[in-house]
Amino acid sequence: MNLILKTLTFLVFCNVALIAQTSQRWQQEANYKMNIDVDVDKHQYKGSQTIEYTNNSPDPLNKIFYHLYFNAFQPNSMMDVRSQDISDPDRRVKSRIGRLNADEIGYIQVNSLSMDGTALNYETVGTILEVALASPILPGSTVKLEMEWDAQVPVQIRRSGRDNKEGINYSMSQWYPKLCEYDYQGWHANPYVGREFHGIWGDFDVNINIASDHIVGASGLLQAQMDKVVGGKKNWHFIAENVHDFVWAADPDYTVTQKTRADGTEMKFYFQENDKTREVWARLPDIMDKAFDYINTHFGQYPYPIYSIIQGGDGGMEYPMATLITGERGLGSLVGVSVHELMHSWYQMILGTNESLYAWMDEGFTSYATDRVMNHLKEIGALPGEPVSKENLFVNTYASYINFNASGIDEPLSTHADHFNSNAAYGVGSYVKGNIFLNQLEYIIGKENFDKGMLRYFDEWKFRHPNPNDFIRVMEKESGLELDWYKEYWVNSTRLPDYNIKGVSAEERKSTKIKLSNKGQMPMPVDLVVNFKDGSKTVYHIPLRIMRGEKPIENENDNYVVLEDWPWTHPDYEFVIPFKIKKIKSVNLDPSNRMCDMDRSNNEKLLIKN
Repeated sequence: MNLILKTLTFLVFCNVALIAQTSQRWQQEANYKMNIDVDVDKHQYKGSQTIEYTNNSPDPLNKIFYHLYFNAFQPNSMMDVRSQDISDPDRRVKSRIGRLNADEIGYIQVNSLSMDGTALNYETVGTILEVALASPILPGSTVKLEMEWDAQVPVQIRRSGRDNKEGINYSMSQWYPKLCEYDYQGWHANPYVGREFHGIWGDFDVNINIASDHIVGASGLLQAQMDKVVGGKKNWHFIAENVHDFVWAADPDYTVTQKTRADGTEMKFYFQENDKTREVWARLPDIMDKAFDYINTHFGQYPYPIYSIIQGGDGGMEYPMATLITGERGLGSLVGVSVHELMHSWYQMILGTNESLYAWMDEGFTSYATDRVMNHLKEIGALPGEPVSKENLFVNTYASYINFNASGIDEPLSTHADHFNSNAAYGVGSYVKGNIFLNQLEYIIGKENFDKGMLRYFDEWKFRHPNPNDFIRVMEKESGLELDWYKEYWVNSTRLPDYNIKGVSAEERKSTKIKLSNKGQMPMPVDLVVNFKDGSKTVYHIPLRIMRGEKPIENENDNYVVLEDWPWTHPDYEFVIPFKIKKIKSVNLDPSNRMCDMDRSNNEKLLIKN
């Protein structure tokens, strides 16, 4: 009886432990050690890799997958076909992949792979290596995966490759066999078609042997440099801790400058110095120092010891502790792309959303923050140009999306990044609509709640993989409001609100009735300001009933009145204010322009003309 009781107790304990484990948002861990030997004459390299992979999931893994991104740069690859088949192909790609010669294509050819010393069976399927395991990787266990491979660097077409348009020899992103992520949604072995990424947190220890005349910039910190040249090559050793990717670039003509910030963060800049770059790159360090100050204050403290801005790639592309950007730009453009890619250190490199599923949480959040940072740099005189008032900072962003929404080719943000029907729908959705998502949320919950929520989101979810629900829950906890409706409408549909002032009429007892309606398909709380002839005003706030509350006053100087809430099922709403109509100059709906109202022409009622 005693033995039975002990057995039952043990089983109950195991079940409770398993339930607790599965209820947590566990994350896998992959620590890489890689050695790369580059032949710059053939644009090929040999690689060896050891990964210590820890299965923190509650599931035994019977198979694993690797990304082999360079295989996309071959004729008839999925990227090649998709780039030619889509209605609006990326101008950088189009049919270029299909025209590559054998010595211009990219490939990663795996020569051997073992787990804890046992050879594994594997198959290369396009840009994915499918691996069958001899024995499962059990929950809580760590295994050693060892691989050797050969690779060829493609002519630079998209993000990665050799000999970019500005003459940079090597832009090495997505260059190594990278373990696919396994998370609470299962495996993410997505083929590389041209969009976004998802990675496993871990440490990278990378040795790059390359021709001695090449200068290398990369993710992480350069270790003690050995000047010894062996066989015409020099070794570059970098370590990057707690990241989910690693990038490097190399060129004989790099000029390297650096600036150490007051908080100790080291900034490094790699560029080819010429008449197009000399002046603007000389000004970049001080400007980016000021950008860091603003970003750390408003979006969370940068946690890494270094950030490198490296000339390379095909435009701008973000990676942990570094970015690749084209560098022959005017000052505004150079700062703009640098700030945007730096902001990705927050939205993707630290807050590691699955970009393929939630590209708008990466690109959209980054675009929103970039607009704020760039405006700040103008306000403090660090960047030439007139700043835009805070209330109108995103007006053009809203207008561009409303026009696109009316085109009929808009798609929900819940669409997988690779599966949008057009590049335009992906771009506008991810960058523009994702940007508006945040500014409109500020309107819904109030600026103070929003600003606190952004910092709370960073603190609670850094070095994890947040999804849309996680972000919304942070904002709900910060504001005390229900916000699931907002996520459902804005992310899972293409519906927009269309509020209007239906009428303003005199009432008995020296009062005025105001009638409003929503002709759109998305509900929103409403701000409305009544401007009086004597120059005073009253701000009326109409909460949305399903929010179960209302935002606080945003401007303490306002006469602020909260009215009865508006049920989303009711298209019309009316209320009476205790003022004679003849005292009212105008009535303005959404005076801050933060609601993405599809038709603003009916948002103002002018009662007294100037």
